[in-house]
Amino acid sequence: MNKIIHVLTAIIALAITSCTKLDSQYSRDLGTAEYLMQSNIDSALSILETIDPSELKIDSLRAKYHFLMAYGHMRHNRSMIGDSLISFAHDYYRGKDVARDIRSGMTFAWYKFWVGDTPGAMAMLDSLTTLPNEPDSIMVQTLRARVLIGASEYQGRELVSLAKRLESLETDSLRKIEAKYMLLTGYEYAGEPDSALYILDELIAFARNNNWGDKHFQFEMERAQLFTEQGKNAESDVLIDEIFRKAGPDNGAADLLHFQYAINALNSGDISRASRHLAFADSLAVKLRGDDDAYFRSYSNLLHAIIDFKQTGRIKLRHINGLNNRQSERFNRMKASQWESERGALREQNKALTLKAESEHKTVIILIIGIIALMALTGTCWIIVIRRQRERENEERIEALQKMIDEYKSSPVMPVTETADSSTLRNIMLKQLGIIKMVAETPTEQNREMLRKISSIDGETNGELVDCGKVFEIIDNLYSGFYKKLHTTYGSMLSQKEEQIIVLMVAGFSTKEISVITGQTTATIYVRKSSIRKKLGAPEKEDIVRFLQCQHLY
Repeated sequence: MNKIIHVLTAIIALAITSCTKLDSQYSRDLGTAEYLMQSNIDSALSILETIDPSELKIDSLRAKYHFLMAYGHMRHNRSMIGDSLISFAHDYYRGKDVARDIRSGMTFAWYKFWVGDTPGAMAMLDSLTTLPNEPDSIMVQTLRARVLIGASEYQGRELVSLAKRLESLETDSLRKIEAKYMLLTGYEYAGEPDSALYILDELIAFARNNNWGDKHFQFEMERAQLFTEQGKNAESDVLIDEIFRKAGPDNGAADLLHFQYAINALNSGDISRASRHLAFADSLAVKLRGDDDAYFRSYSNLLHAIIDFKQTGRIKLRHINGLNNRQSERFNRMKASQWESERGALREQNKALTLKAESEHKTVIILIIGIIALMALTGTCWIIVIRRQRERENEERIEALQKMIDEYKSSPVMPVTETADSSTLRNIMLKQLGIIKMVAETPTEQNREMLRKISSIDGETNGELVDCGKVFEIIDNLYSGFYKKLHTTYGSMLSQKEEQIIVLMVAGFSTKEISVITGQTTATIYVRKSSIRKKLGAPEKEDIVRFLQCQHLY
């Protein structure tokens, strides 16, 4: 029976704790993903993609999952349209974990930027960058995000102050150069070309000294553009000539360089030269950029419109329409991508909700079945235990009763005298058990069944095999009025059952025999003995008969 209980309990416990075990596994997977996020974003995202977020029942795991997924998308420059639940993660970490509070806030801001809420993104990042006692390692990440978004919005003076702060916090040399470049961008948007050129000279020197060819090329191009902003068109042309000399006429930015030639010529009033360079730039863009020339064409169409106006005094609609179409095309592609990402995110959310509902339904059913089964098993086991206990008690009582029958049959008939001892009393008491004598003399199955019934506390009788009044009378005759003395002294404290137990103990009956005679379980007799000791004032475990002898009751 115990084995059955253990097996069923284990099964139910397994069903109940299955979610906990899953949560434990998910916790390990999320920990691994978090560890890999700093060194191998692809591997981290692969682990996260194997997790069904609907299975995450604990808020801490849900928050960690949505934070890591959005954080990975941000760091990998992937679409964040479907990362709306980063808001849940940020709310969860707020006030609990400083590092994750700030990082989740930064990620949430980047999500806002992705869905088109750029002002909201910048406002959130601004609030994060003003937090007191923020670790530099976390602050620098927040500032990077804020500076990048600010640059995308062509911020000037505000971007300058943020970029300066970022540069001061960066410890890596390359990161410091990136921050300096953003500072350059800020000065350009603020209309401060002189400050921008000062920063650019530092960047060019760094690129030259570190053999940073591509960046050196990029910085020289920006220098030519800044010369143009300053009205130094000739100096800009000289610098472009130098770039072509070093990089060759077929370099990857040749279209942009000829485009700059065209702007310089236009600013100098040489419309014909400007038109030639622009046409050359257009032809190079087709070769160099193919279908991905929307960005270049948006500028090219604008410059064509200006040149045409200079040449003819009229604005040609085809250039304006071309500019508008390019911008519209770019916007529509962005919106289409956003809508598709949003639809995908909604499908995933609906799927997750469906799976969650199904999982919860199955879990509830399993729990209900398990609880019912456990209750039924517990009830069955309890009934079996009680029955076995009662059978064991009955067997013990029958055994004691049989012992008394045998004793009665073998004992000689003794007269009651004033000097009678406990054995005499015992024989007299046994004689009072007329039913026992009957069973002993006629041991039929019917009589044996009667004996079991009488010895059972579940029988229809009260279970007592002797007349208490006669027993008390016998005790008084044999022991100089013991019962009367006992009742007079302790009658107000003792119940009749307890008095009966005392006189039977005095008569020399064992606990099992007293159980048979009184129709009570042995456990009940032991409990009543403890109660008697307390009422008599006898020490714990003190022999009650010996204690009464010391009290001179007999």
